Amino acid sequence: MDLPTEISPEHIELAVSWGMKVIAAIAILIAGRIIGKWIANRIANINKLDTTLQTFLGKLAKYFILAIAGITVIGLFGIPMASLLAVLGAAGLAIGLALQGTLSNVAAGVMMLILRPFSVGDYIEYGGTGGTVSSLGLFGTELTTVDNKYVFAPNSTVWGSEVVNFTRNKQRRQDITVGISYDSDINKAFKTIDSVLKKEKRLIQTKGKEPIIAVEAMADSSVNIKVRIWTKTEDFFVVQWDFLKNIKEALDKDGISIPFPTRTLEISNPEALSAAKAA
Repeated sequence: MDLPTEISPEHIELAVSWGMKVIAAIAILIAGRIIGKWIANRIANINKLDTTLQTFLGKLAKYFILAIAGITVIGLFGIPMASLLAVLGAAGLAIGLALQGTLSNVAAGVMMLILRPFSVGDYIEYGGTGGTVSSLGLFGTELTTVDNKYVFAPNSTVWGSEVVNFTRNKQRRQDITVGISYDSDINKAFKTIDSVLKKEKRLIQTKGKEPIIAVEAMADSSVNIKVRIWTKTEDFFVVQWDFLKNIKEALDKDGISIPFPTRTLEISNPEALSAAKAA
C-alpha cells in the first residue's frame, strides 16, 4: 500500500486544530491548579474562620476548581456533556460501591467539621493514638505526635473511635498521690504539702477548684495522700513536674520519709533453714 507523499491542507488544519485544543487543555488544567491553590490560600487567610474550617474549605474549593477545569477540558474536545454525565453517573455508582471506605471518610470529615470534636492545634487521642491535629481534610486527619512523628488517620477511623480532647477545655484537674511512711506524722506532712502549694502561683484558686489535701488510702507500705489541684491546660505537665520535685525536697527537709515497698517473711521451720545454710 502506497503512502501519500504530500500532506493535504485538511490534514494540516486538523492537526493545527487538535494541537491548539491540546495546548488549551493543558493551559486550562494549569490555570485551574493555580487558581484552586490561590483560592485555598485566600480562604486560609480569612481571620473570621478558625484554622480547622480554613483547611477544610480550602481543600474543598481547590478540588472544586480542578473539577470545573476537567469538565471544561472535556467540553473543549467536543464530547457531549449529556452522554458524558450519563456515563459518569453509571461509573460513579460503580466507583461509589467500590470506594465505600473513601466516601465514608468524606462523610466522616463533614460530620467532624459540623460537630467539631476537635480543632486544628488540639491534642487528641483516639483508638490508642495521640497527637496534635495539624489538618482536617476531606479524606483524613493529620496529626503530629509528641515525639514529632507524622500520623495520617482516615477520617472514618477517627470518627468511629472515642475521641479524647485534652486541650479543648481551658482548665484541667490533676490528682497527685504522695506516699509517706506509717511512722511519719500525717498532720506534719499535710502542712509541708500545703506550704509547697502556697508557693505555686500557677494554681487555680477559684471557688470549687481550691487545692485539696486528703488521705487517699492506707496501702501496704505507705499512707497515701492525695493532692488535688487545678491548673490551666497549658500548665498541666509543667506544674506536675515542678510540684513532684518540690514536694520531695520539702518532705526530705522536714524529715518525712517516702517508704520503699517492704515485705515481711515468716519462716515456719527455722531449724531446717539453719541446717540448709550449714550444708
